[in-house]
Amino acid sequence: MKRIESYEAWLTVVNQKKPLLLFVKTDHCSVCDGLFPQVAALQVDYPISFYMVNIVEVPEIAGQLSLFSAPVVLLFNEGKEHARFARFVQMSELKYRITELIERGNDID
Repeated sequence: MKRIESYEAWLTVVNQKKPLLLFVKTDHCSVCDGLFPQVAALQVDYPISFYMVNIVEVPEIAGQLSLFSAPVVLLFNEGKEHARFARFVQMSELKYRITELIERGNDID
């Protein structure tokens, strides 16, 4: 999972308009630490880019994306938010929405 280290880096990534997943975490968050390996493992099964950001290190992202808790998993396509999952993420729903995102992208091509 690639790490986002600045808001400018995030803008570059999201403006490429490719499907992507952003995992947002914070320090000292046991839910974040438990969920991260589960989400990271999905990279093997899904052909989209996976990114991670720690909002303690890049607080501007939290403000710009209206993030009020952590963890948050965001799916983007064409530079726009496609889905948002906060705190307790159901992996089956996340997988479904990633598949939906990929299929939508394939319909466009």
